[in-house]
Amino acid sequence: MDLRRWLTTAVEEVERWQEEFGKYTAHPAAAVADQELGPAFAELAERLRDNYPFFHPRYAGQMIKPAHPAAVAGHLVAMLVNPNNHALDGGPATARMEREVVARLAGVLGYGPDHLGHLTTSGTIANLEALYVARETHPGRAVAHSADAHYTHSRMCRLLGVEAVPVPTDDAGRMDLDALESLLRTHDIGTVVLTAGTTGLGAVDPVHEALALRESHGVRLHVDAAYGGFFTLIADDSPDGVTSAPFRALGACDSLVVDPHKHGLQPYGCGAVLFADPAVERFYRHDSPYTYFTSAERHLGEVSLECSRAGAAAAALWLTFRLLPPTPEGLGRVLRPGRRAALRWADLLAESPVLAPYQRPELDIVTYLPRAGRLSEIDALSAAVLEAGMTAPAAESVFVATYGVDGPALTARGHEVEADVAAGRILRSVLMKPEHDDWLDYLHTRIEELVRAAAKR
Repeated sequence: MDLRRWLTTAVEEVERWQEEFGKYTAHPAAAVADQELGPAFAELAERLRDNYPFFHPRYAGQMIKPAHPAAVAGHLVAMLVNPNNHALDGGPATARMEREVVARLAGVLGYGPDHLGHLTTSGTIANLEALYVARETHPGRAVAHSADAHYTHSRMCRLLGVEAVPVPTDDAGRMDLDALESLLRTHDIGTVVLTAGTTGLGAVDPVHEALALRESHGVRLHVDAAYGGFFTLIADDSPDGVTSAPFRALGACDSLVVDPHKHGLQPYGCGAVLFADPAVERFYRHDSPYTYFTSAERHLGEVSLECSRAGAAAAALWLTFRLLPPTPEGLGRVLRPGRRAALRWADLLAESPVLAPYQRPELDIVTYLPRAGRLSEIDALSAAVLEAGMTAPAAESVFVATYGVDGPALTARGHEVEADVAAGRILRSVLMKPEHDDWLDYLHTRIEELVRAAAKR
């Protein structure tokens, strides 16, 4: 895809549309000459070089990857119009696109046509909305979430004035349902938050098994699938897929969150929240006589806690879905290489003399540690690898992340390590880009080299 061509086409198409309304003279108040812009733009470009190479397979650190060129082109062409999807009169075209892509997401995740949902600026805001509805449907009752769930849940509960109760995890970082059931018997829990792809380990809570607890205890089930939701596309129990059972149960839950700006190939600013029961729109009702005046049809702002939202996000996702639809053959083919790489790396780590797998990956997040006898040594070596990899010359660089663990967590996973310190860091890599499948041998070998070099110091 020739991105330069399509960015130019985007500008030209918007200019042709603008000309249909007649010529006018731009006011000089905001005029900036090219000779003025030049130095400022050069400074901006130079400052942007102070970034890590998120686009390159050398980067296997955080959950960051570049947006697809189609998403960039779609975002730009809509951004030049600058629609606001809060109200239909603010973005009629992109509001329709938003409804279309949300319907596609709902269908992928197992919801029927009678759902309620919209795009958000982030997974954090999407989870806030889900917890807000949970509070309204189960007032005065607490929210239970995995101890390994994203910190946003406990923070959003504080914001909403709701008690948040963490639930212990099992030896793979998944919510312990026995512990949850015990909690449900002794505590007034109204909502259980399950996670399909924890941000630390990529662990998938047993959503399918939790459904029975909802029936027996009358709780609401919310699934934070911000990171892992798109893995539904390869949840087929195949050698390069993921376990199907928890993903096939998503559609039976009360609310879901997924982030297209992670595995949906979108620029940042594109999350989504979905509700199985459209009747929850009653909790959003508000009066705005100066906003919703062009149509009796429901405006997206009437079912959202956010007001202004960029219509460009909907346009970018709509165009991406036209080219890479959310199907196993479409976006699914983009996820499989990273999944294959994660599984193959786990095998390489098991045979490595200097590195060990922390646990088997469930998605495309790999956690691993230098082989050492004490937790303090593991921590120091992990920190050294992180620093050396990111400060090496570009042609020798490798970018990873770290993950905090303690002695009991290591022991639970079969690592015989002396816990001479309370906690320490191990290594963590997110293989989000399909190119990681081809670069895995380099990543593995290079990190082994860095561990050996650090151990000699």
